[in-house]
Amino acid sequence: MEDGFPASKTFNQGYSLTYDDVILLPHYIDFPTDAVSVSTRLSRNIPLSIPCVASPMDTVSEAHMAASMAALGGIAIVHYNCTSSQQASIIRSAKSLRVPITPSVSFASPVDGLPAYHGRYVFITESGGLPSKLLGYLSSSDCENLKDKPVKIFDYKRDCKSVEYVNWDCDLGKIETLLHEKDSDFLVLERDGEAVNVVVKEDVERLKGYPKLGAGTVGADGEWMVGAAIGTRESDKERLEHLVKAGANVVVLDSSQGNSIYQIEMIKFIKKTYPQLDVIGGNVVTMAQAQNLIQAGVDGLRVGMGSGSICTTQEVCAVGRGQASAVYKVSSIAAQHGVPVIADGGISNSGHIVKALVLGASTVMMGSFLAGSTEAPGAYEYK
Repeated sequence: MEDGFPASKTFNQGYSLTYDDVILLPHYIDFPTDAVSVSTRLSRNIPLSIPCVASPMDTVSEAHMAASMAALGGIAIVHYNCTSSQQASIIRSAKSLRVPITPSVSFASPVDGLPAYHGRYVFITESGGLPSKLLGYLSSSDCENLKDKPVKIFDYKRDCKSVEYVNWDCDLGKIETLLHEKDSDFLVLERDGEAVNVVVKEDVERLKGYPKLGAGTVGADGEWMVGAAIGTRESDKERLEHLVKAGANVVVLDSSQGNSIYQIEMIKFIKKTYPQLDVIGGNVVTMAQAQNLIQAGVDGLRVGMGSGSICTTQEVCAVGRGQASAVYKVSSIAAQHGVPVIADGGISNSGHIVKALVLGASTVMMGSFLAGSTEAPGAYEYK
């Protein structure tokens, strides 16, 4: 007796279906939830413990998001709304954050002005960020006294002898013990003579409640695995060189329309120049689009056009597809070639994640779902 519609029938009627257009029928359960494995693959050669990917958006994926996602068994794709050197620096910083703590402090260079949001401390570093050599620091009371003055004339504390340094790969338990033993408000995590993170007591308390879902996403070098987004212009080939040197483990070709001669040529260039580097192509929504990129040599596909919270492709360009139909159709052809699919966009609740995975996606890419979290870049504003 037929009860409901199989996917083959549902998605072959000519309709463009979104996640909210379909609902999954329940079945029989004879296992506990902790017996469920959600381990998967981002691309041909990158395994993940959880099927979650942070989107390459400048309000989502920078160093602390990348380290935190990797610590949980997922991965983040660092955005490229910045110079190639800045993007490479974000990747190096993320891979250095062995303890993925987002500091509740701010950073400035000797020639910067005081940050608008400074937390309990402002740390002065050579580069104005991390990783970098620590020059000194200001407390919140110092900041109040020096408001609206340039940092270059600050009488900041140059003597850092009182600052406690620990090795960058020090675990959370040891950090907590040292903070207690030294009766210090913070510790500086150091690697190769540079500060890579600052840990404040309050950060440790927060991190103790961090979920432990499985093995972190760690590469052969023992560091977190981090992805990077690039475009398809000639200048992106130079950017790619910086990213590879910084340790990027996978690159995502970031385009709303991936089925183009520009992307196909870039895929072939990357696979020839850096054969060890996985390449994710997209975005695509049809089987024909997917087939073109698979033949070009992609190791993963990004699926979605017009379904993201800020995507206007359907309205501006009059092209796209309902995300449920797009994921099912592309996954059908990609599975035949062993190419994992990332469902990109349209994820506004956990049910959408389940639907994407059931329809064939290996992972889901989340942007607005993660924006505004502690690990995302940006400062809080109170009005």
